[in-house]
Amino acid sequence: MYWLSSDLIFPDYDEVNSEGIIAIGGDLSPERLILAYQKGIFPWFNEEDPIIWWFPQDRFVLFPENLYVSKSMKKVFRDQTFTYSENKAFREVITNCSQAYRKDQDGTWITNDMIEAYCTLHEMGIAKSIEVWQNDELVGGFYGIDMGDVFCGESMFAKVSNASKAGFIQFVAKYHKKYKLIDCQVYTEHLASLGAMEIPSDVFLEYLEHNQSK
Repeated sequence: MYWLSSDLIFPDYDEVNSEGIIAIGGDLSPERLILAYQKGIFPWFNEEDPIIWWFPQDRFVLFPENLYVSKSMKKVFRDQTFTYSENKAFREVITNCSQAYRKDQDGTWITNDMIEAYCTLHEMGIAKSIEVWQNDELVGGFYGIDMGDVFCGESMFAKVSNASKAGFIQFVAKYHKKYKLIDCQVYTEHLASLGAMEIPSDVFLEYLEHNQSK
């Protein structure tokens, strides 16, 4: 297993193991996080573990043109069940994501260090949040990293039914011309129901590299 030093580098992709781990260690500095996302790598680890960096061989993504909106979700929008904002409550969104219950997951991977690191990226204009409101209460949302043509989604939460799903649909519909790809990282039934699908990692990298070559 490749252990990162203080040097601002990541190993070659052939270092990825069968689970999708490419490296361990390092830090959560803005420079390292930005480099990681430019390479399609992201951190995901438990609080008691060292930082674990991932590069899944099958990438779960949504092409905006494949967004699926069910009849029940169309009714949510017709009824104007929620209102939406962007970058108005980033820290509240990531904190709620850290506290959200995840099936088959013991505890949270969004540690205090992760929260502070991504709040720094938000202050730099790189990390962005979408907020979903109901009666002036924050009831859902998600956050991620803006990589130009690609939006790298990180985590979402919902305190009431359909809140995170509605926020995601509204976001994709609004920015379908800006983002060629929404990175959802790994499979979830929740996002699969909206049209997300798995693609090979080398195809995903083509989108990232094309974005950076502009």
